[in-house]
Amino acid sequence: MDTLLYISAGASVGFAVGLTGIGGGSLMTPLLLLFGFPTHIAIGTDLLYAALTKVSGVWVHHRQNSVNWRLVKLLCMGSIPATVATIFLLKYLFTGSDHYSPILTTCLGFMLTLTALVLIFSNKLKKMQFYNTKMLSGNRLKYFTVFMGMVLGVLVTLSSVGAGALGTAILLLIYPALVSVRVVGTELAHAVPLTLVAGIGHTLLGNVDFNLLGALMIGSLPAIYVGTKVGKYMPENIMRMILAAILLVLGIRYLM
Repeated sequence: MDTLLYISAGASVGFAVGLTGIGGGSLMTPLLLLFGFPTHIAIGTDLLYAALTKVSGVWVHHRQNSVNWRLVKLLCMGSIPATVATIFLLKYLFTGSDHYSPILTTCLGFMLTLTALVLIFSNKLKKMQFYNTKMLSGNRLKYFTVFMGMVLGVLVTLSSVGAGALGTAILLLIYPALVSVRVVGTELAHAVPLTLVAGIGHTLLGNVDFNLLGALMIGSLPAIYVGTKVGKYMPENIMRMILAAILLVLGIRYLM
């Protein structure tokens, strides 16, 4: 019965991802916590789930030439080392998951709240011009991109949330000339190695339930496809606002 429940959970999240285009991390981890899984297991399992479910999307965007691989490289130069360092610190600064789970829970609450705010103000983010030719240009822009990759690496590793919505927001702010489809493709291409390395790191920490992961994958893969088809006929703004409201409530709950 538990396996059927987890397959259904994977299907529900997969359908929502296909419907709204929002990454499963912000939905799956709170759902697994609701099922009673410890925070470290929910986050570790969700990171590998995110990496596996995003691969096909990257291939599609690559074939459409909608991935800026130079930006993916810059983001990875910051995020991957930061992810490895975060895993290292969790392993050697704490005696076990019981000691660092409160940090994961707080970071999860913060990232859910931040993701909700990004969704609510996404239209305004697209209009903001953070990029300044004097402040951020040439090597400064490259270094800042690497730095933002580092921030993403730490936050995503500690929460499993943010590789999608927060990564997109960062690209929108510092690369406003990048067209929307390339923002999505670039963010997705960066999210795969980030969540994969973080997921492998959590596996080494013993934070991944592979039986749970298998059940989630069985349910989510076909549901993502169905959600994508249905999403064409649904009002995107309304769906995103409903999702943002849910994430905001969850985020505040885990912060308290």
